[in-house]
Amino acid sequence: MYKLLIVEDDVMMNDMLAMYLSEEGYQVKQAFSGESGLALLEQFIPDLVLLDLILPDWNGADLCARIRQTSTVPVMIVSMKFEVSERIQALRAGADDYLVKPFSMHELSARAEALLRRANRMPLPVRGIAQSAREELEPAAISLDMDRRLLLIHGALVETTFSEFELMKLFLNHPGKVFSREDLINAIRGFDSFVTDRAIDVHIVNLRRKVEKNPKEPKYIRTVWGVGYKYMTDPE
Repeated sequence: MYKLLIVEDDVMMNDMLAMYLSEEGYQVKQAFSGESGLALLEQFIPDLVLLDLILPDWNGADLCARIRQTSTVPVMIVSMKFEVSERIQALRAGADDYLVKPFSMHELSARAEALLRRANRMPLPVRGIAQSAREELEPAAISLDMDRRLLLIHGALVETTFSEFELMKLFLNHPGKVFSREDLINAIRGFDSFVTDRAIDVHIVNLRRKVEKNPKEPKYIRTVWGVGYKYMTDPE
């Protein structure tokens, strides 16, 4: 049985979600504030978090970023905020999906299942790579553990969101191929539900920070101006 944590201060909405998802077979815990959500994150160790953006004590995007400091649990934002800027901010903070209220419970369930299918619980992330390792970075040093869905650089685990992992998988499977933003959108559509051209650019920026020695002068994930991006196995 999957464990699901709801962090939502609207009591009626929280109770409604909890009732429906419990009937769907999830073991559900409810939090009505950011602080109680963080406490339950450690105590309950959920497989999925549903997170509202407006909480009495936390900004939801900030709370998502805080969760990402210690956990790779999938986070789905559920919010009345529908602006693209809000979705981009949530993606940057580490969210894996974004659902705008009001929504269909069937859609919520389907998206939760999609995230959980792709989720594979992993150890706490190594929050960086030694500078010497970055300086010696070779193409073979960047790899993916497909079974555990890990990005590895010189054997060190680097945290990624599910969307970032899917993009790296596509790049590594097709070195040198130029992908348009539409190609990349189609590659991750289904679990990054509000993905846009801008969201793709955000994912690329975040990936470059994780794999490049100098993200501002990328050697591996290259921009092809007017088209999209490509991955180079021979950066020289």
